[in-house]
Amino acid sequence: MDLQNLSQSPPERGYDPRFVTGSAHGSNKPASVSDIDLQPGSLAKEALDPAAERKLLLKLDSVFVPIIMLVYLSCFLDRSNIGNAKIAGMPEAIGASPAEFSTAVSIFYATYVAFESPWSILLKKLTPRLLLTSLCVVWSLTTVFTAFVTSPGGLYAARLVLGACEGGLFPGLNLYLTMVYKREEQAKRVSYLFVCTALSGAFGGLLAYVILKMDGIAGLQGWKWIYIIEGIFSILIGFVIWFGLPNDPTNAYFLNEEERRMMRVRAAQRAQYMGSEKFSWDEIIIELKDAKMWLSGAIQFCQDILLYGFSTFLPSIIESMGYDRLQSQYLTIPVYIFGGLCFLILAYISDRLCIRGPFVAFANIFGIVGYILILCPTANGVKFFGTFLCAIAVYNGPGLNLTWLNVNVAPHYRRAAAIGFQQTIGNTAGIVAGQIYRTAPYVLGNAFSVGALGLAQVLIAGKWIYIRRLNEEKRRIEAGEIADKRQVKTGDRALDFKYHP
Repeated sequence: MDLQNLSQSPPERGYDPRFVTGSAHGSNKPASVSDIDLQPGSLAKEALDPAAERKLLLKLDSVFVPIIMLVYLSCFLDRSNIGNAKIAGMPEAIGASPAEFSTAVSIFYATYVAFESPWSILLKKLTPRLLLTSLCVVWSLTTVFTAFVTSPGGLYAARLVLGACEGGLFPGLNLYLTMVYKREEQAKRVSYLFVCTALSGAFGGLLAYVILKMDGIAGLQGWKWIYIIEGIFSILIGFVIWFGLPNDPTNAYFLNEEERRMMRVRAAQRAQYMGSEKFSWDEIIIELKDAKMWLSGAIQFCQDILLYGFSTFLPSIIESMGYDRLQSQYLTIPVYIFGGLCFLILAYISDRLCIRGPFVAFANIFGIVGYILILCPTANGVKFFGTFLCAIAVYNGPGLNLTWLNVNVAPHYRRAAAIGFQQTIGNTAGIVAGQIYRTAPYVLGNAFSVGALGLAQVLIAGKWIYIRRLNEEKRRIEAGEIADKRQVKTGDRALDFKYHP
């Protein structure tokens, strides 16, 4: 993205040019005229026609959203298809014990969390197109080759490579969205990523149901075909990334000249939010001291216990209720779809109201009830109903919590670090999820999940109170009621940057 365009103006609300972050060295000093164009005719002072901007957003969504959803759909399919392969006989075929297979699920997150922060910080240097395409091709080939592993060791190696590549995708796509959309537009778009998580479960269950009927074709077992077909699908997605996602959204190939000018205006209006294009270690250090990020990471860890346990082991959980292997595949489909639809609704409302934390807590209430129904000695129909309630928390929790961090951290490299560190903390939950869901009826896994939700509720309340206190402190400083003792006064620490509670 062009720094000259980015640095010409204020963000969309309450702009104060004294506190634009992003001098060339990422310092906390007030910006100079060289950092931002303060001329009256600058792009940032131009008011876009609301109808024209809505039309532009529709066009952006019609191109970017399908591509991003396809990419994340293929990513999560390749990650979670191990759950489908499990009940299709893969552990027995490669001689893996229940403990060894659980380790294979967990080991994925060792490299996944290790590479998240580096990939997110390198996104701009390597360019989105090159980085995301390369990662997609490598993990796709790894998925195909997983069909030919013959031992637990081979499965471990494949899962480690898969984790290293997929670790860059979610933070990368999330950062890409911040290059296109304003703060109040992001929850809805981030929701599309988590809807893909739900769709991958639904599509994966349906696909597994169909693919397992290929058992024996070319002398290959059904679980092998799951990896081969889904891996080939992901390779094709790599071409979609390369030709579909421009490195600079403001000059996207599908926009006309007027729409590109509007994109430059929108970029200028997000100047404080995006900040300097130049990397600075100062921004990374500032973020490491940010309590918002650590609280968000702790919440994400609790929410990801559900996300990775539920999305990977739902077929096994349903099978433990007394359904056969094929039934447990297709019965996951309505559960995933319901969870995704609920997320779209809550994300839309969250964006409209610019409120985040209370919606995470609200969704978690349904999850707590759902897990209790599954744990209690109830009829299988009631337990199955409980999975629908769990799905509300499974997708809303991680997605809205990530958006809550996204919109409250600026500028770009500070936010890149925040997303990387938060996702690193949160995704270590995948290691835990692989260990707590070992044997049917998965009492330990479900009990651990409901406990994680209870802890998340406490952390959400704490972060909500903390953010409200930060906003009140800024208000009192601005009103002259208290002295300004803040050490950092740029980016999201600027007085005119209001946090979303």
